[in-house]
Amino acid sequence: MKWGIYYGERLHSESSIFAGQLIEEGAIGWVIQVIGIGPHRANPKHRPDWFFDLKYYGGILCDIGSHQIEQFLHFTGAKGAKVLHSKIGNYHFKQYPKFQDFGDATLVADNGATFYFRVDWFTTDGLDTWGDGQVFILGTEGYIEVRKYIDIARDSRDDHLYLVNHQGEKHYQLSGKVGCPFFGEFILDCLNGTENAMAQEHAFRAAELCIEAQEKAVWIEMAESSFAF
Repeated sequence: MKWGIYYGERLHSESSIFAGQLIEEGAIGWVIQVIGIGPHRANPKHRPDWFFDLKYYGGILCDIGSHQIEQFLHFTGAKGAKVLHSKIGNYHFKQYPKFQDFGDATLVADNGATFYFRVDWFTTDGLDTWGDGQVFILGTEGYIEVRKYIDIARDSRDDHLYLVNHQGEKHYQLSGKVGCPFFGEFILDCLNGTENAMAQEHAFRAAELCIEAQEKAVWIEMAESSFAF
């Protein structure tokens, strides 16, 4: 039996897939740090009741944080990592006391690469898409910035990637140009007993780490007086 998780923020993002290809080609040398940002639009009036109940959605670090941790393991080539610190909170949606609208965490991989990510439900209505998902990948020979869903105030198309290395600066608009090979590869893995799409160990470890980050998370709150202007 083959078990997989649809980590869509990497597997269904052509810019993220291309970033992985660049890393494999050595375009930025060894990856030493990843920063992931995963904002989402809450749309509370259009959400079912279970969306706000911790026992059903699992917590923000288990939910949208899982995508962040998976891409970290993938981009760094790590087999595992240690959760150093994590935080969660409910800053705004007080009418839903079991909801978490903010979370972040810091991890270090077994190969020494480091990671910080932030996830939240604060995408404003003024943004043309549901979230300005980004990832910043620092290597020993350059860096990559991925803007997965929009290049704000410039280009509303998704899948923008910026590459800076010894050869110069490059911008790629990748929508419809790379494809999403995971789905076909996963079907073939199920049929042939291979692990080309995603190793089972990788899928399980990413899931395990997001649960660990959630369980270790410190609850944070901001006093209402802090919002006074």
